[in-house]
Amino acid sequence: MKRIGTAILIDDNPIDQRLYKKILMRSDLVGEVITFSLAGPALDFLRENRSQKIDVIFLDINMPMMDGFEFLDAATEEFKDGFTEIVVAMLTTSLNPVDKERARKFDVVREYITKPLTKQHIQDVVAFLS
Repeated sequence: MKRIGTAILIDDNPIDQRLYKKILMRSDLVGEVITFSLAGPALDFLRENRSQKIDVIFLDINMPMMDGFEFLDAATEEFKDGFTEIVVAMLTTSLNPVDKERARKFDVVREYITKPLTKQHIQDVVAFLS
């Protein structure tokens, strides 16, 4: 069975972040979860740990300072092909079809999840791992 070795969870809501980390760890589909409350520090982490293999990024869309789309713009520009190996799952409460359409424009975005995150969503994301 495929598993996510290391996942990054970026969500500015502390309650969602704790809950989703717990769901990810209890799913038995994820080895390690690295959490960030803001997208900027997550981008810094990727810069400083280029050799660390990250399988999946669970990325909230609506965050202060740098939203999920700005994070994707910056990461795809800076890391180019190295970033496309990561599976990105967008997390949102937004039902706005414009957000979904915008997410589709990024090759790395494989899943668009309307919160809350569930074990089924994690299983769906695992299916995208090569």
